[in-house]
Amino acid sequence: MLRIDESLLLFEAAGNGNLEGVKKSLELGIDINLQDKRKRTAILLASMEKHYDVVQYLADEGADINIQDETCLNPFLFGCINGDLTLVRLMISAGADLNLLTRFGGVGITPACEKGHVEVVRELLATTDINVNHTNYCGWTPLIEAIVLNDGGAKQQAIVKLLLDHGADANLTDQYGVAPVELARRKGYREIVDVLLKAAKE
Repeated sequence: MLRIDESLLLFEAAGNGNLEGVKKSLELGIDINLQDKRKRTAILLASMEKHYDVVQYLADEGADINIQDETCLNPFLFGCINGDLTLVRLMISAGADLNLLTRFGGVGITPACEKGHVEVVRELLATTDINVNHTNYCGWTPLIEAIVLNDGGAKQQAIVKLLLDHGADANLTDQYGVAPVELARRKGYREIVDVLLKAAKE
């Protein structure tokens, strides 16, 4: 039977990017999907520190990439939230479940839109069938998040255009029945208002 301190070796190696240490831990018989006190797996710890070689190795060895920690994070959602395009691509290639939710009830594209991660949004729209019109616990779609939770600047304008080009429904309102164009008006985001009005005419 493995001792607790031996089991912790996997987490330490993964978090430090020690690929050989990870391999040795697995050779000892440590469960590749073992979770720490915060329910984080080795592949999540490696992902959080951008140790992509370790992430790839663990994924190739059969790690469950969809396991979520106590705050609902897994490698894919962590990558979306933090704008880590390399990690997002790794997880898409590894078959990440696109329907898993953040602690606010969004899918991966939701926080990516909110935070202005243009390239991550572009990748998700171009290479996956992630739900562009998913509604989170707040009653907001990715389009609404892109409008109300950022500064309306160039990145947000680009994201709004990307979403509309890939099937985002500009008529889906927030929980109070307010449409995206009206939300943009209230925020004073004239450029986004123009984008939405132009899309409505096309």
